[in-house]
Amino acid sequence: MTTCLILLLGIMTFISGKLSAQSVDTTLLRQGKFFTAEEGAAALEKYSATYDDLASWKERANLIREGIWEGLGLSPDFKKTPLKPIIHSKRTYDGYTVENVAFESMPGFFVTGNLYRPSQQQSSYPAILSAHGHFQGEEYTGRTREEMQRRCAALARMGAIVFAYDMVGYGDADQNDHKHPQALALQTINSIRALDFLHTLSEVDKGRIGMTGASGGGTQTFLLTALDDRIAVSVPVVMVSAHFFGGCVCESGLPIHQSHEHETSNVEIAALAAPRPMLLISDGKDWTLNTPEVEYPYIKNIYALYGKAENVENIHLPDEGHDYGISKREGAYRFFAEHLDLSLEKVLNKEGEIDESFITVEPHKNLQVFDTRHPRPKYAVQGDQAVSQLLSSYKKK
Repeated sequence: MTTCLILLLGIMTFISGKLSAQSVDTTLLRQGKFFTAEEGAAALEKYSATYDDLASWKERANLIREGIWEGLGLSPDFKKTPLKPIIHSKRTYDGYTVENVAFESMPGFFVTGNLYRPSQQQSSYPAILSAHGHFQGEEYTGRTREEMQRRCAALARMGAIVFAYDMVGYGDADQNDHKHPQALALQTINSIRALDFLHTLSEVDKGRIGMTGASGGGTQTFLLTALDDRIAVSVPVVMVSAHFFGGCVCESGLPIHQSHEHETSNVEIAALAAPRPMLLISDGKDWTLNTPEVEYPYIKNIYALYGKAENVENIHLPDEGHDYGISKREGAYRFFAEHLDLSLEKVLNKEGEIDESFITVEPHKNLQVFDTRHPRPKYAVQGDQAVSQLLSSYKKK
C-alpha cells in the first residue's frame, strides 16, 4: 500500500469519526438543569394529560422506550457477539469472594469490573449489577471507591452475586475518553452485555436480578431497567429528577428525552420500571430534593395503574447530600433483601443495626483487571476514533 493511499484512508477515517460525532441533532438534547424545579413539575403535569388508564400509559411507555432506542441510534436487537470472559485473582474474605473480570461487549471492546460472590453454598443466587457515577478520589475512583466496595461486599454476604463495572473511560475501561460523544450508547451496550454476562453464570437465578447505582450510576440503573425487563428490582440513587437531565454526555449527550414526536424526562424513564419493584433514594442537597412531593407521587400513580402502587418506595434524606452513604446503603440492603430474598441478618449486629465492619476494603491495584500479569489482549480497539468506527457497525440503519 502506498504512502499516499495510507494517508488518504487515515483522512477518511478521521472524517468519518467527525461526522459520526456531529450527527446528533443538538436541538433535541435535554442536558443538565434543563428546567427550573417549577418547570419540571409543570412538564410532568403536561405529560400526565397524555394518558388516563393503563392502556394509554402503555402506549406512551412504548413511545418513550422507542424514543430512547432511536436517540441512542441503536436497535433493541443489536448484534451480540461472544463475551469471551476473563476471570482471575480470586480473593476470599469474611462471607464473600472477589474476582477481577473483563469481557467483550463488542469485539475488542472490554467491560471491566469485579465479581463479588457469597461464600455460602446455595442451589442458586440472585444477582445485582452495581454501576458507579462520576465520584472521584485520589487513589480510589469509580468502582474501586470504598462505598462501592462496601455495598458490593455486603450484598454478596447477604447472598447475591454482584458485578461492579466501570463506566467507559474510567478504571480499566480506558479504551476511549469518558467524554466520547457516543458515551451514552457505549455505556448502554455495556450495561446490557453486563446483564448478559450474569445470565451466563449457571448459578444465577435469572428471575431475580437487580441493579443499583448513584448519580451517573443511577442514570445507568433506571435506563437499563427501562430498556430490559430482565432487571427485576431497581434502586436508582440520588438521580431521578423532573428538572435535571444529567450533566455528562454519558447521561444526556444523545437525544433520548425528546424527538420530533414526543418529549419526556428521567421521571418517566424511571417509571418504565413499573410494575417491577423500585426504590427511589433521594436527598435534600441536590436535584432530588423535591422527590417526595414531585417525582415519587408521579411514578407511584403509574404503578397504581398496574394495581402495584406498593411496589415503588421512596427513602428521602433531607439533611444528606449527593452520595451513596451508609444510610442510603442501608435502605438499599433492606429493599433488595425483601424483593430478592436475601438474608439481611448477614449484615446486622446484635442490636439489629447494619454493620459493615466485616468488609475488607481492598487497595485499588488489587481490583485492577489488566496489569503486567494480566495484560489487555493486543487486539483491543484503542482510541476514540477506533471505538467510533466499531460502534458505527452497531448503529441503527
